[in-house]
Amino acid sequence: MDSAVKAYPSVSYEELKEAIKATGKQYDMEKIDRAYNVANAAHKGQTRLSGESYISHPVSVAELLIDLGLDTDSVCAALLHDVVEDTETPLALIRTDFGADTALLVDGVTKLGRIKFSSVEEQQAENLRKMLLAMSKDVRVMLIKLCDRLHNMRTGDAWPPQKRRDKALETMEVYAPIAHRLGMSNIKEELEDRSLQYLDPIGYEEIKTYLAKNGGADKFITDIADKIKIRLSENNINDCTIKKRIKSVYGIYRKMYVQNRTFEEIYDVYAVRIILDTVGECYNALGVIHDMYHPIPSRFKDYISTPKPNMYQSLHTTVIGHEGIPFEVQIRTWEMDQTAEYGVAAHWKYKAGVNTKENFDDRIAWVRQLLESQRESEDAGDLLRDIKSELLPEEVFAFTPKGDVINLPAGANVIDFAYAIHTAVGNRMAGAKVNGRIVPIDHKVITGEIIEIITGPKDKGPSRDWLNMVATSEAKNKIRNWFKKERKEENVAEGKQAIEKEMRRNLINVPDDKYNDFMLDMAKRQRLNSVEELYAAIGYGGLQLSRLMIRIKDEYTKQQREQQALNAPIVIDVQSSVKKSKSSDGVIVEGIDNCLVKFAKCCNPLPGDNIIGFVTRGFGVSIHKRDCENVKMGLDGEDAARYVHAHWADNTKSDSFKSTLEIMAIDRDGLTVDIAVLVSDMHVPCYAINARQTADGRASITITIGVVSTEHLTTIISRLRKVKNVTTITRV
Repeated sequence: MDSAVKAYPSVSYEELKEAIKATGKQYDMEKIDRAYNVANAAHKGQTRLSGESYISHPVSVAELLIDLGLDTDSVCAALLHDVVEDTETPLALIRTDFGADTALLVDGVTKLGRIKFSSVEEQQAENLRKMLLAMSKDVRVMLIKLCDRLHNMRTGDAWPPQKRRDKALETMEVYAPIAHRLGMSNIKEELEDRSLQYLDPIGYEEIKTYLAKNGGADKFITDIADKIKIRLSENNINDCTIKKRIKSVYGIYRKMYVQNRTFEEIYDVYAVRIILDTVGECYNALGVIHDMYHPIPSRFKDYISTPKPNMYQSLHTTVIGHEGIPFEVQIRTWEMDQTAEYGVAAHWKYKAGVNTKENFDDRIAWVRQLLESQRESEDAGDLLRDIKSELLPEEVFAFTPKGDVINLPAGANVIDFAYAIHTAVGNRMAGAKVNGRIVPIDHKVITGEIIEIITGPKDKGPSRDWLNMVATSEAKNKIRNWFKKERKEENVAEGKQAIEKEMRRNLINVPDDKYNDFMLDMAKRQRLNSVEELYAAIGYGGLQLSRLMIRIKDEYTKQQREQQALNAPIVIDVQSSVKKSKSSDGVIVEGIDNCLVKFAKCCNPLPGDNIIGFVTRGFGVSIHKRDCENVKMGLDGEDAARYVHAHWADNTKSDSFKSTLEIMAIDRDGLTVDIAVLVSDMHVPCYAINARQTADGRASITITIGVVSTEHLTTIISRLRKVKNVTTITRV
């Protein structure tokens, strides 16, 4: 694969038809033509942000599916995948004209755009839930969606900067990992590289520069491939193909910036792939390679005997060449290579004529497991968090004493291991032995360990503390379900106590006669039927208290304002000469009509701050916080008369106001990335972020973000304080 992403021109329908013809496969061209005509008519007059006709997008997605070898229904669905969402075309028409299979695929990819959700995160989670549910019925839904996202990322330069970053982050956290789990390495790597371009353009260009400086690598890797082919032939391994590969930009980026390595410390930047006919030849070839070159200890991985969860199989070994340059050798059969390149899509690309409804249970079992574990959750955001944790590319493999292999995401501990074996084993877990030695219950699993779970009596249950210790959604949801079923009264009492404690801590005092109605309203907003169910959900961990408190604070503040408005005395202003004018920015300045208002950059006032205006010479009124140092000095100086009373309008609305925060923390790897990701997860605009290390080993991070009020800013600061190692946050 090329180490840098390329520009791809849009595909015309004539070019799509040529691509279909070039496959040599039998496609229903009459049906595909009809699908194109329907899509072209439905999207008539619509254009993309790049200025191209909108129909170029579905045609390009269809072309990507042709490259994967998918069938007629998939190509039709690709051409029609946006007509239900973005035009007036009903799904019933698709079902009538193109059949149930095409309609299922179109519906699976269509977003839930017409349903109102309480937050962007909830809408994103529900869209993903719907798509995964459709995928569990037909994996082609996700293949279409991946090609849709790939083409969008290829043309993402036309998006506004914030949308580029949001889409890139979503792609990196959701779609690239899904492509990885489906074994589609080509799509996964391109999605990651294109996302990295938008998330860290400087880091991306830096790695491209490293690769450009090593331009002689092509000759080096070509010479290596030629020598290996000759030596294999001398050992009677003649029928082989050797491919050369340079590691993807994002793959290098992860090792340089996440694992804090230099470019020279990455041993698998260059790789040779040997493709053979049989498994036996693979192991023979491995012996030849180790005889030719010195293998690096602990860098050998046998994914043939122990495949990855996405069914990837190959032998990996890293060796040192005679020039002193390390490189990786991958050895696999042709079938393994097809699976590694195309994953589940290899079924269509290389097995022409086989029924497309062949059993994919092993390949997509994780989808059903994820949906099953989510069924009991009241928190829409759980699905997004679980996707991010469950689909991490890094995995560990450990063994039971009987030799069974258990696959877990990196960072999982022995509790996760126990629940991966069986729910009853996890619930009864009392301890664990690793390689025959007792280990702490939060011991992180390392590949190759033999783990024995020690169980207690049948009536023993898990600890609530485990919810904060486990890494997998499977373990977390099994623990929650146990508490939900076995400890209902305890859950209600614990949840009620937790909510009341948090409300006291936040100075929220709802009158006794209104308390039940207030909490019932909160319960219904979480789609629960009673206050008791709300308490129970908090008690067993099905609902995050921190997320609920944000809504409780918002509702309480709203009710307090309404009450103050009702109790406010009626004041008659006898100074008729003093006028109040509301500006377009939601500020009322007393005594000045139709004034131009700007917000002072020295203090960046927000709705909710106590403010004052300063009449400038020729530039309108500058709005400051009343406790701004410039105001304090100005009121004591000769320009005191130019200060005027100002306050926020009751219905102030704005997309965002800029606010700058200074975050002090104990320095660590990934600190700035964690803060940036959290801000993005909250869908908060980020205008600037700068980080520096102080002399005492601490880090100072200055970040400028967009907020709508002081309450919004307080919520953001509260979330940022939970980032590991953050000590203080100051509004600048």
